[in-house]
Amino acid sequence: MKRRTFGPLLGLVAAGILLGSQPSLAQDKLKLAVGQRGNWDTSVSEVGQRAGIFKKHGLELDLVYTQGAGETQQAVISGSVDIGVAVGIMGVLSAYSKGAPVRVIGAETTGASDLYWYVKSDSPIKSLKDTAGKTLAYSTNGSSTHGIVTAFMKQYGLTAKPTGTGGPPGTLTQVMSGQIDVGWAAPPFGLDQLDQKQIRIVASGNDASAFKGQTVRLLMTTAPVLQAKKDAITRYMKAYRETIDFMYTDAGLKVYADWLKIPEAKARRTRDDFFPKEAINPDRIIGLDTVVKDAVALKFTANELTKEQLNELIQIPPR
Repeated sequence: MKRRTFGPLLGLVAAGILLGSQPSLAQDKLKLAVGQRGNWDTSVSEVGQRAGIFKKHGLELDLVYTQGAGETQQAVISGSVDIGVAVGIMGVLSAYSKGAPVRVIGAETTGASDLYWYVKSDSPIKSLKDTAGKTLAYSTNGSSTHGIVTAFMKQYGLTAKPTGTGGPPGTLTQVMSGQIDVGWAAPPFGLDQLDQKQIRIVASGNDASAFKGQTVRLLMTTAPVLQAKKDAITRYMKAYRETIDFMYTDAGLKVYADWLKIPEAKARRTRDDFFPKEAINPDRIIGLDTVVKDAVALKFTANELTKEQLNELIQIPPR
């Protein structure tokens, strides 16, 4: 009787078990602090992660949302996160000038038409010039809204009281309850209240001449993180650029709307009325020569940063 041998078969089975037991290649993890959950410009990382774009580039993102750029910047400088999203350019220049090892890896938003300041519909305030002695909101110190309010004060000679109020939801509550006279917001937040005539816009971010047409928010990290995770950050920026292209398609718009649980019509209005694609191009920091001068005039830095300092500060990974 011929004996059957199972040696080769058992070997193949064992090999299969071993191969099957090997863990899949782990993705690199990056932790992000993101200012203002749900704003179109701040949603690139969220939308890209939900669409699988960052995963395709070997990245897993841990997203933490903050009440504004001041909180975001502090989280980066303290080492709590790897990357800060939507940090005010004036805050970054200020931190760098004081010795913080911050590094810019991309522009986040250029222009300030998305930001607006509003009052209750029955408020006697018709424009910023009516704010003498009134409270004028911004999110957190070092944020783009803080920079714009500072510019408003200087440009119009205001005697208002700049007041940090955090994000748009908390700010609206304070405005409607009478704690704050002039609130701030960015779409899609506040669009319903505007349509229902509960609130009224009195100023746009572009009314501050120091910010109109210039880059106002940045993507940032620190020198130690950039050195230790340069490859991962380079891939992050590649995925970030790819996600921007995706967000200006119907499929990308749907991911954004589904995440926020808002109608696609509102999502489209937010994108098309306030954020032309070039506004969130991460590869161009516009108006830097003027910005460094304004940083001194608005007292964010004591002196203009030199070309050498800016070259050290700004290190955008290539496409």
